[in-house]
Amino acid sequence: MVQNWKEVGPHRYRETFGRYYEDFHVGDVYEHRPGKTVTEYDNHLFTLLTLNTHPLHFDAEFAKASEFKQNLVVSPYTLALLIGMSVTDVSQKAIANLGMDDVKFTAPVFHGDTLYGESEVLAKRESSSRPGQGIVTIRTIGKNQRGEVVCTFKRSMLIPARGNAVEDRVETY
Repeated sequence: MVQNWKEVGPHRYRETFGRYYEDFHVGDVYEHRPGKTVTEYDNHLFTLLTLNTHPLHFDAEFAKASEFKQNLVVSPYTLALLIGMSVTDVSQKAIANLGMDDVKFTAPVFHGDTLYGESEVLAKRESSSRPGQGIVTIRTIGKNQRGEVVCTFKRSMLIPARGNAVEDRVETY
């Protein structure tokens, strides 16, 4: 169990988030909650902010003529949302994301779908070049409200060991 508070004075506590390198164990699975219902606004905003001009994501008339009969949620939004959902469980203390592999979009996502994520710890090792830090690799799975897998990916992160995180060195954090 990860402690989610630290004492910062007599009868005074500060909420903390995330895990240190030592808190990760291969095979552990973290269910990320709450889920997020994707809105039409979310999809249109992300699509237009990223200059994705494919009309399948924001032109309802175009989408009606497609096999999907409605706008598809742009896939980078699905990926970003699942990464965001996982932060408090796996990367709140991360120093850096080192990479992503095997990103797969296995089912379409539509506005109105609610997404949930879970991450499994696949591997961990101490860094050979950065004392007090380690590399943790996870696999994240995103599912919709029907339990259908919509996205999977692996992610590696550089995680500090206990006593080596920014919040361990900054008094006001």
